Amino acid sequence: MESIWDESCLKSMMEDVCHMESLGLQSNLDTASKDGLFYYIRGIKEPKHDVPILVLIHGYPQTWRHIISRVSENIPLFVPDISGYGRSKPLLGRHDKRSTGQKILQVLNSILVSNSKQKLIIVGHDRGARICHRLAVDAGDDSRFHILGTILMDIVPTLHQWRAFSDPAGSVGSFHWPFLANISLATSMINAQGGDIFIEKLLSRWTGASEAGASKLRENNAFQVYAKSFKYESVVEASCDDYRAGAEEDINLQADDQKADRKINVDVLVLYSADYLGRRYDIKEVWKEWVGSGKLEVKGFGDGIGHFIAEETPVQTAAAVTNFYESFMYPSL
Repeated sequence: MESIWDESCLKSMMEDVCHMESLGLQSNLDTASKDGLFYYIRGIKEPKHDVPILVLIHGYPQTWRHIISRVSENIPLFVPDISGYGRSKPLLGRHDKRSTGQKILQVLNSILVSNSKQKLIIVGHDRGARICHRLAVDAGDDSRFHILGTILMDIVPTLHQWRAFSDPAGSVGSFHWPFLANISLATSMINAQGGDIFIEKLLSRWTGASEAGASKLRENNAFQVYAKSFKYESVVEASCDDYRAGAEEDINLQADDQKADRKINVDVLVLYSADYLGRRYDIKEVWKEWVGSGKLEVKGFGDGIGHFIAEETPVQTAAAVTNFYESFMYPSL
């Protein structure tokens, strides 16, 4: 990473931290620089290894504030900022999904006091969902954690989406994929305009037609919080490297997975925007090719709900997350 991480990002805006802590979360704000990853936690300092921790991994950009306030307080939570995003330091190397995913698991493991293999349910939106996809495929190789299942929000597999660029209309809608993957060009152009201005334009572009959904998304000054984080050049550069990896090592690994028949062998729930992503893809048919022994479920949200499912329709999303989580706690129900 060429850009220098600016430690002032940790406390330059505290409104979002205060809100998240008001929901009963604790943060590592004072040690995030040393830890290398900023996160919120609830109920995981001394978890029971047979009670799954719910790991919530955000998108570009996005938070879980509306979901956290709607799921049971008895569910232990780990809510990190992806490396290079928000308040987390960029990685020294590349921001491919395996590396960023393993950083999340490494930090989570460092918090836990038990030596028992900890159960996890991993949930991701957008870029976070792509990390979850990678971790779910790799799940059988991890001696620290037992990943029971994953919820993927508003994505199709990265390789599948790149192949869909043969569709002109779809390519226009996803113009940012190849643009951001050109790191040097993208970072210079974004920083010239202002990362905050650029991200607000994208947020408005991806918000659905539902007025109620858009209003919910904007609550808690979310656009301003997201925009301010992109004023930092290191965030712009790391997020571009995330997209570069999506065009290189991530899809190469996915192609190898498919050739070797390495699938997701845990249960999968895909939540998607029916009026947006659902219009471009047959979501269930697409994901059937990528799920092995795990059970696959899909659920679309219509009525003008856009890309930011967890923020535009939080009641429905939280219910789906809760039902999926409880299916592992009470499998006979």
